[in-house]
Amino acid sequence: MNSNEEYLARYEAIAVISVRMVVAARNAAWNDLVLLQDDYRHLVDALKNAESSVRLSEDDRARKFDLIRQILANDATVRDLANPRMAKLQALFAPGRPAIVLKELYQAR
Repeated sequence: MNSNEEYLARYEAIAVISVRMVVAARNAAWNDLVLLQDDYRHLVDALKNAESSVRLSEDDRARKFDLIRQILANDATVRDLANPRMAKLQALFAPGRPAIVLKELYQAR
């Protein structure tokens, strides 16, 4: 496999994980989502290191941009699905609510 193929394979792997992140968010599998985010971050970090040594053809560049669009769309979907959950958590921890928070957390179990 040449460096361009390896480079695009990294984008493919990120795209695959971004789909899995959407599925986890849709299923409210927040712990799974956190683990997938760690994998995602490692792949992105590895991709940054490879960026400077790659020269892409027009077709490869088009494929890269298509993958980036997919990844960004999946990222937006995950954020849309996670935002209501985050808002609920922020409301729980609003100033002046520590006793209520503890009560609500214990009732949620």
